[in-house]
Amino acid sequence: MASVSEISSPATAPASRSQADYYEIAEATLPGAGLGGYALPEDVRFVIHRGQGSRLQDVGGRWYIDYVGGAGALILGHAHPALVEATKEQAEKGLHFFGTLNDVAIDLSRELVEAIPCAEKIVYATTGSEATFYAMRMARAFTGKSKILKFEGAYHGNHDYATISVSPKSQANYPLGQPDTGGMPAEVRDTVLIAPYNDLEAVRRIVEANRADLAAIIVEPVQRIISPRPGFLEGLREICDGTGLLLIFDEVVTGFRLAYGGGQDYFGVTPDLASYGKIVGGGGPLSCVGGRADILDLSDPANKGKPSYAYVNGTLHGNPIAAAAGLASLRELRKPGAYEGLNARTDNFLEACQSVLDHHGLPAIAVGEGSLWQILFVERPPVSQADMIASDQAATRALDLALLRHGVYVLPGVRRFMSMVHSEQDQEEAMAALDAACREVKS
Repeated sequence: MASVSEISSPATAPASRSQADYYEIAEATLPGAGLGGYALPEDVRFVIHRGQGSRLQDVGGRWYIDYVGGAGALILGHAHPALVEATKEQAEKGLHFFGTLNDVAIDLSRELVEAIPCAEKIVYATTGSEATFYAMRMARAFTGKSKILKFEGAYHGNHDYATISVSPKSQANYPLGQPDTGGMPAEVRDTVLIAPYNDLEAVRRIVEANRADLAAIIVEPVQRIISPRPGFLEGLREICDGTGLLLIFDEVVTGFRLAYGGGQDYFGVTPDLASYGKIVGGGGPLSCVGGRADILDLSDPANKGKPSYAYVNGTLHGNPIAAAAGLASLRELRKPGAYEGLNARTDNFLEACQSVLDHHGLPAIAVGEGSLWQILFVERPPVSQADMIASDQAATRALDLALLRHGVYVLPGVRRFMSMVHSEQDQEEAMAALDAACREVKS
């Protein structure tokens, strides 16, 4: 069987510079020669030249099967014809406007309100981080309270109110969290409380002890790769209803991925506010907060100067290129059977992964929810961040790096995504790569 790097993919010329040339520039101009929080080791790192369907090509011409998918944004794969055509058509009309409504953003807002169960209205933002930041701001403005409860191990973006106990080395002394970054004022840290995911009793105790100061609970419907226990999300809804807290769903990843109605539809629980990103802009610079009109209306510019005014503004909010890509994405996702096919494909993929792992006798499991998946060295599917901390993270990383060496693009230790264009051939070649990676790990 051919290796992934030898498979037939669209013929394109590699970039003019070598990979070494690009990294020489990157090392001189970018901290860690990366674009943010990820930098691959030298023996597996590469520079992306283009994406096509389910594949990525590096500047040297090698192709990889892509299961990162733009951090989950590219549910339709790379360079999908409908998105390419929509963005080209909009680009001819204008790349960017500001200060006044544009027709494409309005059209998308109507589609989003119709699709998102909790959304009576939406406000636009640019990134998922901005969307969670705005949702927290609105919750504090609406309730007049300053604190937010989040869950240990949950990722809600890059701002100070989110980068607390995302990747702790040990369990928190609940509800006190551990900052994940320098430069965070202690006063900000103290406004964010931490609870263990999937533990309703712990949530109830923390809420009861802090209800006078708590504005909201924010939660990922699926926390990274950890699925909610039956009744957990419903229990959060009940707790919020009984204490006057707002419930915020971070649907930046799960929105339009688990189902067209996102995690709210998939699990049947409706929050007060929900943050969206990634798929809503077709992978472009667009996100939004959807929710109850009485909360969203706090951002109405007519309320400027009032104590409850929740400021929302950004140069790229409602960007027409991203809105055009978002509209094109939603049209594709509304096609009959789209999600049924995607989730069934992922289930089949996970079964194939587990078969390879078992064949090699590795103490690892392939876990997933919907079209999210990951391979972990644990005995059973994790239910909290404590399980992730207790897992064999070194073995997980070793396997992921081996997959990269064999042409399967994953980020070590990070969940990954199936797209609607991953094929049976992709799966066959990915299993061959996994087989080779398992042999490496065993040796």
